[in-house]
Amino acid sequence: MKIGVIGAGRLGICFALLCEAAGYDVLVSDIRKDYVDSLNNREIVTNEPEVENLLKRSKNFHATTDNRQVIRECDLIYTLVATPSLDDGSYDVSAVWDVVNNLREEMTTIGNTVKNFVVGCTTNPGDCDKFRKELPRSVRVFYNPEFIAQGSIVNDLRKADMVLLGSDPFDSDNAVLKDITSLYQKIQTTRAIVCRMSTTAAEITKIALNCFLTTKISYANMLGDTLRQAGCGDEISGVLNAIGTDSRVGRKYLGYGFGYGGPCLPRDNRAFAHFAKSVGLDYNLGYVTDEINNQHAKFLCDYYESLNGKGIPFYFDSITYKKGTDILTESQQFRLCEDLLKRGFSVYILNDRRVTPQVYDSLTQEFGDRVKFVDNKDNITEPIFIVNT
Repeated sequence: MKIGVIGAGRLGICFALLCEAAGYDVLVSDIRKDYVDSLNNREIVTNEPEVENLLKRSKNFHATTDNRQVIRECDLIYTLVATPSLDDGSYDVSAVWDVVNNLREEMTTIGNTVKNFVVGCTTNPGDCDKFRKELPRSVRVFYNPEFIAQGSIVNDLRKADMVLLGSDPFDSDNAVLKDITSLYQKIQTTRAIVCRMSTTAAEITKIALNCFLTTKISYANMLGDTLRQAGCGDEISGVLNAIGTDSRVGRKYLGYGFGYGGPCLPRDNRAFAHFAKSVGLDYNLGYVTDEINNQHAKFLCDYYESLNGKGIPFYFDSITYKKGTDILTESQQFRLCEDLLKRGFSVYILNDRRVTPQVYDSLTQEFGDRVKFVDNKDNITEPIFIVNT
């Protein structure tokens, strides 16, 4: 079985290379020709752990800019293209529609050959049903999103708790579902639970799960803020540990610190709130969770300001939403840095080749010499207040 991956971005390339390492012949497509050339030359530079080594060791991995070549040559066709958020919280799936149109056009050429189309990117509930209606019956549509975090994608794919697999409930052919399950068994180092359902139910499950995680994170931070205000700040870990000991709660994602951010959790949270409203339900949990996340960010700024009575510079060893990534999207660490600068403090930031060029000009233009980038905090000659990131 030959596997195709349309969209070789951060997730797509990781998934494709793990498939290749598991013994499959893999063909990926991407619209960036220079990037495709680099993939074929085995010479990309990425911040994602293990990707460069997996690419260098790969033997049955090839890249193209032609989606239709992937469709023509592959049996199992994944699409992992970008689905950015719209202002209302829903997802812009126009890139997936482009792939659907490529499929439809190519199928007119190759006839009734059976193709299996697996949507792996996040979509709005009901989108896969719409895709299915626009494709010939010889194309089976599945929904199989991944639950990963930037900076640990390969590891997260290998050690996933669950494989979420949506399919047409009227399709009685289980062979492809078995093929997909077998693929994950070869990729993973731990045996994940396979959860099968309709594509719409799976689309809801994807965003609902992340909505639950944001709620849990916000709850932990809300409780931690409350304990600080009550004079029990040194017991936050003990309280959260006690609550997490209850098997109905669990300890995962129940820690005190910066609020959620990055390219996944905030988006899915808002998408779920939007979907609930679209089906006539005025459930605002997602919006309330966002507001708590926002209030917590303000609390952290007030807290750090209160601790720094002498007004010495703050030091950040990371301003990305998660250490080890280059992503500033909705990063509360970056927000705290900006908020402290706006309150008149000076800030030192550890130089990071992945991040510094993105923020250097904007920060220095707005805050001047009150923001400095350093290669080592030990080289700073004045007292500093270290922010725990």
